[in-house]
Amino acid sequence: MSEETAVAEFSDDTKVMGDKIAEMTLKQAKELSDYLKDVHGIEPASGGGAVVMAPADAGGGAEEEKTEFDVVLTGFGDKKLNVVKVVKNLTGASLMEAKKMVEGVPATLKEAVSKEEAEKVKGEVEEAGGSVELK
Repeated sequence: MSEETAVAEFSDDTKVMGDKIAEMTLKQAKELSDYLKDVHGIEPASGGGAVVMAPADAGGGAEEEKTEFDVVLTGFGDKKLNVVKVVKNLTGASLMEAKKMVEGVPATLKEAVSKEEAEKVKGEVEEAGGSVELK
């Protein structure tokens, strides 16, 4: 009995694109992820690695209980510095990156996190004076 191994063949375009993606920095990958989500409605799958297209028809069918949430900063109130500090600590961003996120609201602070973690982040940001939306 012989085993045949499937050999995947890839076009030159696919190879070039894949190589470019593999060479991206974390910041560039995040920017690409945001672009694909905002412009094309493509979001990362919860398991990572693959992308999922947004459904063309969002209506119909029973809604499943949501288990993963995106935490989106929607405002910073009159205590911007406090909110910047909290965002810096939560995201691991530099002080300048955190400031840009806060000033550029809405800004996604965490993606695909559990309800408990989303609520914890929301509480911290709101305690600092910011406003947050869970999506």
